[in-house]
Amino acid sequence: MKKAILLCLVQLATATVASAAGLNLAWNNCVGDGGVQSTVLACNTNTGNHGLVGSFVLAADIPDVHGNVLVLDLQSASVALPDWWQFTTAGVCRQTALSIAAHSGANCPDMFEGQAAMNLAAYQLAKHGLANEARILCVNAVQAAAVVTLFAGQEYGIARWTITNTKTVGSPSCTGCTVPVCIVFNSANITTDAGLNDTKLTAAANPGSNFVTWQGGAGTNCPAATPTKNATWGSVKSLYR
Repeated sequence: MKKAILLCLVQLATATVASAAGLNLAWNNCVGDGGVQSTVLACNTNTGNHGLVGSFVLAADIPDVHGNVLVLDLQSASVALPDWWQFTTAGVCRQTALSIAAHSGANCPDMFEGQAAMNLAAYQLAKHGLANEARILCVNAVQAAAVVTLFAGQEYGIARWTITNTKTVGSPSCTGCTVPVCIVFNSANITTDAGLNDTKLTAAANPGSNFVTWQGGAGTNCPAATPTKNATWGSVKSLYR
């Protein structure tokens, strides 16, 4: 009898952890598929890449979902953000080294079932006035005919960011791969038809599950180093004006 009760309690605790609402961020895979929080690398190659997977869990079902707005903040342990971590802007050292795609895993299916257009809307340096910070802003959506209903308690894959090793060594190369960095999944605004069921997630699904570290993250005060200042839909649209 005691063994049976203990087993039930373990199962209940497991279910509670799995269904906690909020955001997850992990290297390689989503949390449910064994993604890890920290990575430490030798930075001795220009080949290969690193996958950063964002996922989320809802507290309630949401019908008519057609898009999302994602905000990631990062901060380095250095005084200024290293060249290795400067992406997308024309003329920076590693302009094309960051990309975004959908992610679907065994325990975290793609929220849009492969139908979404995935977009890096902006990579904003010194977003909060500090030279060692940057913000990644993403806007993703499906056509009207492909809206979906999302269900509470299921971990969904929302995006996979890929960082390549290009220009890490040799000439030309970009300094700073070995500098510790903290990356926080700041917010995910799940958008719906006419905005009737929009849901904005800003907290971790489980303690510490919404941030990762690069090179161990020492010196970044992770995740407190990245202030929670979330983008509004109006500020996102302004990027395209």
